[in-house]
Amino acid sequence: MSGDIVTKEKFQELEKEHHFLTTTKRQEIAETLEYAKSLGDLSENAEYHDARGYQAEVEARIKTLEYLLKNATIVKKTNSGKVEIGSTVTLRKKGDKKTIEYTIVGSEESDMLKGKISFNSPIGSALMDKSVKDEVSIQIPTGTVEYQVISIK
Repeated sequence: MSGDIVTKEKFQELEKEHHFLTTTKRQEIAETLEYAKSLGDLSENAEYHDARGYQAEVEARIKTLEYLLKNATIVKKTNSGKVEIGSTVTLRKKGDKKTIEYTIVGSEESDMLKGKISFNSPIGSALMDKSVKDEVSIQIPTGTVEYQVISIK
């Protein structure tokens, strides 16, 4: 697949962020710059230099978003019974009673705190194409961990 892989929801989120930055945020920065210019000497004007720095950050993010939106591959979950991008997988660590749940996503979308892992990550790549009851060994810095796939949504 070409480009960054994202779910439809993430694509829509990126579109909203792009719209916000190119309309509201650019306008706010322009107003801040005008105010800072009115303060006088630009060579020693901290407000002006801060606003210009922030403007550069926002413009860089806009360029990144435009690239992502232009080149993104939107994945559609197929409910094949196998782990794929968009699947929510429940795992049980071998010898443990509690389970852990991950949603497999593209790199742009990954967020460990929300249980979203990239299909390129060690765990994500090991889980791809697995089915319920399959076992998977995952190499982590402290050794190898074995999991069993409990469910796939």
